[in-house]
Amino acid sequence: MSQLVPVILSGGSGTRLWPVSRSAYPKPFMALADGQSLLYKTLDRALRVAEGGPVLTVTGRDYYFLSRDEYARHPQANVDALPFLLEPAGRNTAPAILLAALYAQQRQGPDSTLLVLPADHLIADVGAFAADVARAAKLAADGWLVTFGIRPSRAETGFGYIRKGDALADGAHRVGAFVEKPDHATAEKYLSSGEYLWNSGMFCFRADDLLAAAAEHCADVLASARACFATARNHDSPLEFDRDAFASQPDISIDYALMERASKVAVVPATFDWNDIGSWKAISELDDAGVADAAGNRVRGEAVLIDANDCYVQSGNRLVAAVGVKNLVIVDSGDAVLVAERERAQEVKQVVERLRAVKHPATVFHQTVHRPWGSFTVLEDRDDCKVKRLTVKPGGVLSLQKHSRRSEHWTVVDGAARVRVGEREFLLHRNESTFIPMETLHRLENPTDADIHLIEVQCGDYFGEDDIVRLEDIYGRAVRM
Repeated sequence: MSQLVPVILSGGSGTRLWPVSRSAYPKPFMALADGQSLLYKTLDRALRVAEGGPVLTVTGRDYYFLSRDEYARHPQANVDALPFLLEPAGRNTAPAILLAALYAQQRQGPDSTLLVLPADHLIADVGAFAADVARAAKLAADGWLVTFGIRPSRAETGFGYIRKGDALADGAHRVGAFVEKPDHATAEKYLSSGEYLWNSGMFCFRADDLLAAAAEHCADVLASARACFATARNHDSPLEFDRDAFASQPDISIDYALMERASKVAVVPATFDWNDIGSWKAISELDDAGVADAAGNRVRGEAVLIDANDCYVQSGNRLVAAVGVKNLVIVDSGDAVLVAERERAQEVKQVVERLRAVKHPATVFHQTVHRPWGSFTVLEDRDDCKVKRLTVKPGGVLSLQKHSRRSEHWTVVDGAARVRVGEREFLLHRNESTFIPMETLHRLENPTDADIHLIEVQCGDYFGEDDIVRLEDIYGRAVRM
């Protein structure tokens, strides 16, 4: 059988899980109660079925270093050997999967088998998952384009469905039809009939079969993917593509572009558990969300509940108190608080839409913002100053930069930093500080093998992150000359 190449699709903003999931730190990076992110868990599943082969990740350029940091936590992951395809802008699944197929065709051979895994699914029974992947790979070896269907446990209106067709080997079926998200009455009929499965968005197919089917059924999408792939800036990981070429690809899902049109399409009914973690209600129902008390409440963090029933509370560094409430989701992320009825948790995306309309930064950034070199936490943000706590990883280097509307004052609180201010370079130790005037080139790096921590005080009349002119950057971020 050909080599199995798991393809992890990681991106999206996860608006229904705001305020924890935001554009700069979306759903796949969310830590669950066990401390592991959905991306980490997806990598773990992929490594188990890859059997020593490559695991390919398709993600946004802005998420590359975050993804590497997550992968580096896995004891079996050699991060430098894991290939990445970086998207310069948001697109749908058809461009991402076709680019992955072109990569696998070139690197692993045209008969390589792709296993496409969204990075935001939760699957606990990895043994059953591996067995179902083996069933799907066997079908893919015979030329089938395979998807995984989830046996519905309720009349769900938020998922697309797959109608099972003729039976195939090992419990699989030919796909009878892909069905759009139904209304509740139709979903009830699907559930009672036993003929329908939820569409999981996971796939398995050989690279050559996928590309041949794309040439027949969505030739324009394939042509744009080939043109984009030809713009790859290098031949090593990570592969980056020309922004204009990437943006010229149609914004279309693999379901619409190909799976609904192709003739030889099969579905493997999953024997594993599955949760797409699509809302705070789904989070509140997870087994690891905390043991429910006698009143049905589950709590992550510190909370005091008085006469409260069937509530889910998640807090970070602050105490949450609730009195006389029931069936609520309460999430405190430090800089924003969500309170919603559990049954209406899907409507949180409307909050995000309203915040986006006024360009509120809470749709993009958290109080703690992650960067390739580490992170910073905003401690205070006023009209006349801004105060941050910076954490710089070992080997981390901030860009050589300057600001036109603010000065900065750095104080090291732990560790030793190498600093450049103007033409001077020097070490800054614990309890030492330095001043950076406006329009002065500066850079900070961590030459040690432990994190360093600094307090940065900005003074001026504007403190936006766009008041940065980068002249050099080791992480490939935009440089203005």
